[in-house]
Amino acid sequence: MRGEAAGRDGGGARGRREQVLSFLLPMSYYQEDFFREYLKMMANMVILNLLICISLAFWIVSMTASTYYGLVVGFILTVANYSFFSSLFVFFVTSSKLTKWKKDIKKQIDSEYKEGGQRNWIQVFCNGGVPTELALLYMIENGPGEIPIDFSKEYTASWMCLSLLGALACSAGDTWASEIGSVMSKSKPRLITTWEQVPVGTNGAVTLVGLISSLLGGMTVGIAYFVTQLIFVTDLEISAPQWPIIVFGAAAGLLGSIVDSYLGATMQYSGFDQTIGMVVNHETKDSKRISGKPILDNNAVNLFSSVIIALVLPGTAWFFWPRG
Repeated sequence: MRGEAAGRDGGGARGRREQVLSFLLPMSYYQEDFFREYLKMMANMVILNLLICISLAFWIVSMTASTYYGLVVGFILTVANYSFFSSLFVFFVTSSKLTKWKKDIKKQIDSEYKEGGQRNWIQVFCNGGVPTELALLYMIENGPGEIPIDFSKEYTASWMCLSLLGALACSAGDTWASEIGSVMSKSKPRLITTWEQVPVGTNGAVTLVGLISSLLGGMTVGIAYFVTQLIFVTDLEISAPQWPIIVFGAAAGLLGSIVDSYLGATMQYSGFDQTIGMVVNHETKDSKRISGKPILDNNAVNLFSSVIIALVLPGTAWFFWPRG
């Protein structure tokens, strides 16, 4: 009896060990497959990011002297979220093309026009510094990857995504307004603070063409973000609608241009130099003041504008965003 009991106990122990092993082995195989797929995905992501940045390097070298700064910004945004990168890419490409567009006319009205639209590291920082910081915070909080904008499920991530979108759309809107409005508007620009007619090139001056262009510039950035979401986000069907991205991108472009114009009209010097027949951004012996005080330069105005829109847009979007 004791031997039979021992046999039963031994058989039961072996059975339990086999059950445990049969339970653990599939889990180990599953974990091994999971980590193998994870490493493959990360390797593909790194390779894709490097290919994108190397391709951008050849394009940026011919356009700007701040290659390394632009590559750092592009790499960080690409690693964080492909929607971030596509928005940045659309902003830089369209802005660079528009800067070179009708350059012969712009040379006659802009005393600081640069051939080819070159950007220095300060300009890259003022336009890309806020998005880069937000992308880093996004990765610290959520890790790299695409997340749908949904305040009810991902409040912090949605706030950061819209803040970054607002900063880029603001920069795009201001650039589109300046580059298109200055050469396409048939009417003289008006100073945004007094609504008086002022010479073309005056800081803080707006036109209807420029304002419409700023809205379209922000909308273009929003469309790039939205399309990338459609391609890479897998759970859109259970998330809040994403189409408002385009609307708020357009709003950020328009409002960013208005904020930029107000800061330019009040805190950036504009004067008309009789010698060269152009508006200048600093006082000269032959210049007559039009508006503004010499507090900020154009780069600082761009930076403050993007910061303001990045802070305001998420809160406004949270109030109006449709819930899933």
